[in-house]
Amino acid sequence: MQTKEKGHVEGLYIDENFELRAGAVTFGESIEGIVLGDVPQAEAAWRAGDSDALLWVPGFVDLHNHGGNGGGFPNGDYEQCLAAARFHRAHGTTTLLASLVSGTQEELCARAELLAQLAEEGEIAGIHMEGPFIAAAKCGAQDPSRIVPGDPDFFRAVIAAARGHLRSITFAPETENVDKLLDVCAEHGIIASLGHTEADYDTTLSVIAKAKELGLTVTGTHLFNGMPSIHHRAPGPVAALLTAAKAGDVSVELIADGVHLVDGAVDMAHSHCAFAITDAMAAAGMADGDYELGSLPVTVSGGVARVPSGAIAGGTSTLSQQFASFAERHGLGEAVRFTSTTAADVLGETNLGRIAVGARANLVGLNSHYQPVRVIVDGADIPLS
Repeated sequence: MQTKEKGHVEGLYIDENFELRAGAVTFGESIEGIVLGDVPQAEAAWRAGDSDALLWVPGFVDLHNHGGNGGGFPNGDYEQCLAAARFHRAHGTTTLLASLVSGTQEELCARAELLAQLAEEGEIAGIHMEGPFIAAAKCGAQDPSRIVPGDPDFFRAVIAAARGHLRSITFAPETENVDKLLDVCAEHGIIASLGHTEADYDTTLSVIAKAKELGLTVTGTHLFNGMPSIHHRAPGPVAALLTAAKAGDVSVELIADGVHLVDGAVDMAHSHCAFAITDAMAAAGMADGDYELGSLPVTVSGGVARVPSGAIAGGTSTLSQQFASFAERHGLGEAVRFTSTTAADVLGETNLGRIAVGARANLVGLNSHYQPVRVIVDGADIPLS
């Protein structure tokens, strides 16, 4: 019987307790051993820009991503979707949910069938269904003609088409049949993510409470975006989600790209229950120009994507870029938690998002500018170009 050669990396790394360490990590598909080394020496070499000195972090985890490298999960063909997934992987995102946008039942079932193939091949970790059971007034870059009231049968049809790979759905707390949507989530172990909403504070908290009674994992879809701003006499869904996050009942997505949210908003909302997402679309990694997001045309100028209404149409960043910005403000350990560990825990994958014996060997080697120069997935190096 042939034995696969073990992998081995050395340098700085962030451990499972978010502490800076140095040492040697050995692995197969999972991490098998860690031997500690000298932190000051390794850190000095890394900060000096030594090309052989890397900072190792767990692979980034993106639970809300519509595409990149010219390909979009809501409307690309198989090859375009594959290229999008591999673009983000080459930039350190080793776990990714492919996000859809609002569409007809026929459209979304067809997309789910295509993306299920990528999930079965291990190219993505699953599918995120964003809409169509959302508020038309807060549709953002989604096509209002595709938005419909909550329909559990529609939802079940997409679940069936996804062949067990639908992991998350975004819907508005005020949509019709919300209790039935929650029941379907509970039946299939699907994350209930609340967003694109005009719901008031009490309605949002009520839906969260019902979801928790069912044992559901609950998140807030790109907090602040696609929902009313906080007002001191009408706190709305933002305050409700932050209140629930403070209690540990909800985790909230933040698009920490400096476009959707300025750094101050990210820092205010940041907690151990917040995690970074890209909300990336086909233009991520591409030049300014014309693209599509689902059924809508998108124009990218200065790296900012917008639909004709002027609404921001998804992101163009990578999680490695968000890690760099966040680490400068909050430190390396918190940046790992924000871009990897919390999202892995939300997904229920506690063997992801950490560097520890027994965890999957999904590792990203960063240079002193926080740029990924080596990416390892399940113990194997992957090409970066």
